[in-house]
Amino acid sequence: MISRLYKEQIIAEPGFNRWRIPFASVAIHLCIGSVYAWSIFNPTLTRVLGVTASSADDWTLSEVVWIFTVAIICLGLSAAVAGKWLEKVGPRMVGTVAAFCWGGGFLIGGLGILTHQLWLLYFGYGVIGGCGLGLGYVSPVSTLIKWFPDRRGMASGMAIMGFGGGAMIGAPLKEYLIRTFCRAPEFLGSVSEVALKTEGGRRFAETAGALREVVVVGAGDVSRMIVEGQEGVYVVGTGSTGVAETFFVLGAAYFVVMLIAAFSYRVPAVGWKPEGWAPPENDADSLITTHHVSIDQAVRTPQFYLLWIVLCFNVTAGIGVLGVAKTMISEIFGASMPDTVDASFAANYVLMISVFNMVGRFFWASVSDYLGRKTTYTIFFVLSIALYLSIPWAAHQGSVAPATVWLVVFYGATMVIFTMYGGGFATIPAYLSDLFGTRFVGGIHGRLLTAWSVAGALGPLAITWFRDKAIRAAIDKLVPTLDPQKFQETFGAPVAELPSLIESKTVTISRLMEIAPAGTIDPSSTLYNSTMYLMAALLGVALIANLLVRPVDPKFHFREDDI
Repeated sequence: MISRLYKEQIIAEPGFNRWRIPFASVAIHLCIGSVYAWSIFNPTLTRVLGVTASSADDWTLSEVVWIFTVAIICLGLSAAVAGKWLEKVGPRMVGTVAAFCWGGGFLIGGLGILTHQLWLLYFGYGVIGGCGLGLGYVSPVSTLIKWFPDRRGMASGMAIMGFGGGAMIGAPLKEYLIRTFCRAPEFLGSVSEVALKTEGGRRFAETAGALREVVVVGAGDVSRMIVEGQEGVYVVGTGSTGVAETFFVLGAAYFVVMLIAAFSYRVPAVGWKPEGWAPPENDADSLITTHHVSIDQAVRTPQFYLLWIVLCFNVTAGIGVLGVAKTMISEIFGASMPDTVDASFAANYVLMISVFNMVGRFFWASVSDYLGRKTTYTIFFVLSIALYLSIPWAAHQGSVAPATVWLVVFYGATMVIFTMYGGGFATIPAYLSDLFGTRFVGGIHGRLLTAWSVAGALGPLAITWFRDKAIRAAIDKLVPTLDPQKFQETFGAPVAELPSLIESKTVTISRLMEIAPAGTIDPSSTLYNSTMYLMAALLGVALIANLLVRPVDPKFHFREDDI
């Protein structure tokens, strides 16, 4: 059985239809691409105990976003190793191992949620699942480029299109499963009907002579509830978000689909080329070469590191937003337009990011066959810089003067950004094959994906760090404007206990806005401004790196006697 997984056993017979391969490639990438819908899990993972709102012992957004970060880091690191292994054993073996890791990662992660052990979620979904991501990511790319040497951009676009579209299926599927398995916690009544006490920043309700920890859901929190509910007091630990059960179902489903797809792989025979196609003549001034550069030689060229910067900063600019997309749009527009931007709208926003991400991968990669990779990336960076700078302005306008037009501007800007984010991923394998040839592109691509690992840490770190700083600054600015007596009545503790109230998640911006003076502008729309300015600056550096790319020096070209 194991022998059937190796490359020598899956060489295609003469007359094999190469258009069968994209289906297997897209199937695997649709499964692993669901990682881009991670933000769907954020609200549930930060309310595992409180369910309707975060309790004191629930995980924070920063903690759960780092699970996504660990998965992306492991993706890049495993891809760097798997790239060379792929050239040796072939895509079927790599795809099969990917199925075990990705499906198994969900199962281990689900166990971590059930037992409320964060380290198990990190290890399962982050480490094991992340390795499955890397293995599953590289297995189709070089395979399709070998099958389509005449359309490298389109081939890499087809291979990676599914990854961008994974969230298009994953987001609504996750939402459906979460709502199916979710159970509402015990409801005690409205705030006026329940005797509440505050101890150490936590809220407690006295029922039947005993204190039970509770969460208080205010008017500003109702639209963000997982399932429909009402304002009032809910008992901690009595319901379920349904996220653990969702992990178990997804893990089993992804494993089956990926295993079937892996066994559908075939590789072309040595020397095969499309009928009627001849490699282009080599031009010393062209970025497209007919020569090949080995993996070890490629990492010694300046072109490799310039493209590493291009990929790293392009990914950094988008992946941080991807990790918190659902939370971000809810915070920026949820307060000013609660009837429009509710939990359902936020989930659909994640879905549309996936759609534009997927379309951008195929569209831009195919366009690069005509414009050239260098020109295509130049367009990416110039346009993205302008769009990232426009986001804080649209968010501010939407808060000061709520109107649908500002939501449309924000929505449109982010969607165009994600077409180019996905396009950058899909075009990079073709860029590599132009510069280094097709023979070793799988291994070189794997090494380059270490840039994704770094970006996977930088993006979420930046967006959560700046967000946490902005939240604390906004709270510190709001509190002095409040009536101390009203603060005491609302939170059951004086302003002097603000640090413990924040740490226990009792005090939030939305709860403070409920007792703020009339005319106070909700600061939630400004929480992501610093991050957007930083991303625009990083894209400026990537633009310079792309403009510096030149053809590879012939001294790095591979010769058969080098073996």
